[in-house]
Formats: sequence, structure tokens, C-alpha cells
Amino acid sequence: MSDALDPMQILSASLPYLKRYDDQIIVVKYGGHAMGEEDTAMRFGRDIALLEQMGVNPVVVHGGGPQINAMLKRLNVKSTFVQGLRVTDAEMLDVVEMVLAGPVNKQVAASITRAGVMAVGISGKDGGLVRARKLSRTYRDPGSNIEQVLDLGFVGEPESIDTRVLKLLIGADIVPVIAPVGVGVDGQTYNINADTVAGAIAGALGAERMLMLTDVPGVLGQDGKLIPEMTVAEVKAGIEAGWISGGMIPKVETCIYAVERGVKGAVILDGRVPHAVLRELFTEGGAGTLIKA
Repeated sequence: MSDALDPMQILSASLPYLKRYDDQIIVVKYGGHAMGEEDTAMRFGRDIALLEQMGVNPVVVHGGGPQINAMLKRLNVKSTFVQGLRVTDAEMLDVVEMVLAGPVNKQVAASITRAGVMAVGISGKDGGLVRARKLSRTYRDPGSNIEQVLDLGFVGEPESIDTRVLKLLIGADIVPVIAPVGVGVDGQTYNINADTVAGAIAGALGAERMLMLTDVPGVLGQDGKLIPEMTVAEVKAGIEAGWISGGMIPKVETCIYAVERGVKGAVILDGRVPHAVLRELFTEGGAGTLIKA
């Protein structure tokens, strides 16, 4: 007898989850170095196509940091960082928009379409999807202890989301694939963090889930083990206590932002794991850390 799982057992076990997510919106933030690996990218496209074929309504928001860095290197354009954040001047903005709304966006959409489901790549500028404003950040200078304003150039944050174009695509069984670029009321283009855009879109759509595919398994406890589920209050307490720290803080803060705006659950999971999206949605216990109200 083979140790392989019986396909009928797998199907039977997934039926309750299929019912839960039937006709629900799932926003997936796709990014990291996995985007540059062809096999992983094609597997992601097949998984998103399968969601659509199973009656789920996936919406993909992608990043593209490694691809932007590669293009900047080719063009001999230097990046400047302040407090760990990339300053985006006019020259940098042209490169960011070219890469995100161009080859990266179209490659992600093409991988889903190739798997048998129509996907359309757009940016946050299309149809007025993401109305943005200049990101305002402050920090306290360690020398003078004086609070100062960070000027990051054309880095923005979502001010409002117009979901009409997304609802038209979803209603036509087309998967939207969104590049995280927005436009201000004055027509100025802004580069926006993809996690932030995903959270804002998930909240505006009232998504059942927001899945953040990252390079880590999820939130790890003080014992180093994965925490399967947390409440917003527990996450805030973890930040306050200091055991949620570093790069995990902006990830969990995006999840909190989405949940507080109506998303029923936000999940941080490792996008490098094969079929991470399907494992999270259709298996007992999921594949990452689920954050709920």
C-alpha cells in the first residue's frame, strides 16, 4: 500500500473550506524573492487560477523590490535610504513605475492566464483605484533627541480606494493583478508599499481573508515556534513586550490595519512553501499566522 494520500480523502477534507470561501474575496499580497524564480511563479499562477475555478474571488497585489533593484543596477541609478526606507526622487519614480506596472505586473498576470483563468494586470492609477497622498514619517534624531520629518520624495500611502474597476473585473471572473502605484489628487504618481496597498484594498473590498506571502513562516513566539492564530490585542501586546520586533512589525501592523477595516482575517505565511495559499485556505490549521479581531 502506498503512503500517498488518497485524492478523495483530500477532496473530502477540503469540502468544508470550499463552502466557507465560496464567492468570497481573498486578497493575496505576492512579493519577495520568490517572484524571481520561474518555477515558484508558475506554481503561484496555477494556485490562483485554481482558486478562481473553485468559486473563490482572488485579488493579487504584488511587490517587486528585487526586480527594481536589478533594473536600478542596470541603469546605474543609485538608491538612497533614510531610516531603512528608499527615497524615491523623480528619476527613481520613473524606474519604479516602469518595473512594477510593466514587466512584473504583466508576468504575474500572464502566469495566472497561462494556467487557464483570465487575469488582467493594472496599477493603482488605473480607474482611480488608489488615491494616494505623500507619506509623512517622523523620527527622533538620536543625537539631538529632536523629532524630525523624513522626506522620502514620491513615496505615498493610500488615502482612499475606488473599488469599481475591481468589482467589474471580479464580476466578469477576471483576476485583478495590481501594481502598488497610486496617484494624488493633483495627478502626482506615488510609489506605495505593496503590503500597505494590499491591506487598504482588502479593507475596501471587505475581503474574507488577506494573505501576505512573505519570506518567513509567520509570527514566531518567544519559544521560536510558529503561532497559528492571534488576536489584534495579542499582537499589540507582543509589540509592546518587544518579542514581535524588526521587520515583522510592519507586517503585523498591515494585518491589524486590514482587520480593523473589516477584513475577517489576515494571514502572514511563507510564500516559498509550495501551494502555501491552498494550504492556508483548505487545510486544518492553515499554513501561517492568522490575525483576527
